[in-house]
Amino acid sequence: MSLLTATGVIAGYGAQDEILKGIDLVVGEGEIVGIIGPNGAGKSTLLKAIAGLLLPKAGSITLHGRDITGQPPREISRLGLAYVPQEFNIFPTMSVRENLEMGGYIDRKGAARRIDGVLTRFPVLGEKRRHAARTLSGGERQILAMAMALMVEPAVLLLDEPSAGLSPVAAERLFDAIVQVNKDGVSIAMVEQNANEALAISDRAYILVDGKNSRTGPAKVLAADPEIRRLFLGG
Repeated sequence: MSLLTATGVIAGYGAQDEILKGIDLVVGEGEIVGIIGPNGAGKSTLLKAIAGLLLPKAGSITLHGRDITGQPPREISRLGLAYVPQEFNIFPTMSVRENLEMGGYIDRKGAARRIDGVLTRFPVLGEKRRHAARTLSGGERQILAMAMALMVEPAVLLLDEPSAGLSPVAAERLFDAIVQVNKDGVSIAMVEQNANEALAISDRAYILVDGKNSRTGPAKVLAADPEIRRLFLGG
């Protein structure tokens, strides 16, 4: 069953600027969907358009079968979609717990229960709940950013380059956390620079090139394709 569908999305950052040139994307229930491709392919722009941060010029986006095209980000979040940007995704001077409270601003009455659940799910955050977020390691900050997004109990989580700048060990821990979130019932669409790892944990994947769909299919099939390995996976 499809939870999130983008059809023929055209979007850019100016009147004559089209980064996305008719992109299609489907995220099904229980899936991790990887989105890979070269720099400038439109991967992050696609997530911004879905999350309501960028108004598409054409095309449609539906969540649970409901048209969310052009809806404000707050409304899209209420409907069950959460977005974690690559940068500036935490409040550095606030404590870990205060960051989680900010993540649950949409429903403050239920925030305490959800904070307890998130801190149980991510013990490293529970241990540092009173620490300022700026004191966390890079990997821990990304886990906090994801935990903040989970405070709205989304059906679909959008992750933009979650492993960017992380050490291999930190990235591996983060990917393990992403897989666990998915196992707990959250569908995930993930833009990721580490194409090998993205395909390793994804059910399906999309390869974008120049703002268009290039290839799509089961992640394992794409990872085994010699041409894709040569172009995107380092041989």
